[in-house]
Amino acid sequence: MEPTERRDPPLSFPHPSRPLSRSVKHRTLLAAVGAAIAVLAVATPTAQAGLDSERTVTIASSAPTEPQRGERYVETRLFFGTERPDGGPDVTDAQFMSFIDRNVTPHFPDGLTVQEGRGQWRDSNGTIERERSYELILLYPATEARHRDPLIQAVREAYVQAYAQDSVARLDESAFADF
Repeated sequence: MEPTERRDPPLSFPHPSRPLSRSVKHRTLLAAVGAAIAVLAVATPTAQAGLDSERTVTIASSAPTEPQRGERYVETRLFFGTERPDGGPDVTDAQFMSFIDRNVTPHFPDGLTVQEGRGQWRDSNGTIERERSYELILLYPATEARHRDPLIQAVREAYVQAYAQDSVARLDESAFADF
């Protein structure tokens, strides 16, 4: 027995004066839903990050937002390495916490968060470097951003100076906070 070729019937569109059958209505509905999904997929918000002249990251989104709770704040994250490029001993936990107590807590007494981590980056020679690191998270009212910025820069500079670091990375983001 020889296989037969299956041929689908040609597409036909109903005459405007004839009512649509249930299966045609169903296919029309599915096509409309599919088109809506395609439109939403194309219009899905994307985050675009770029560095401005002050080396902070700006996030933009075109998505409609839900009502926000709380007040507008700035979340600043600082990333501290512990290995010294000059070959000196690594920064210890006690040294880092002492640094926080002396240089950060007096300017941010309402609270802060320190997390331990493992950092990685490519150095100027193309070598992947890995080290124990810390992430400091500061949260402060957006209305205080101009006042807090030089304090945060002073923290970065003090750590670079004290522990012979190349840099302390900084990330700033807008946030809403409710306590």
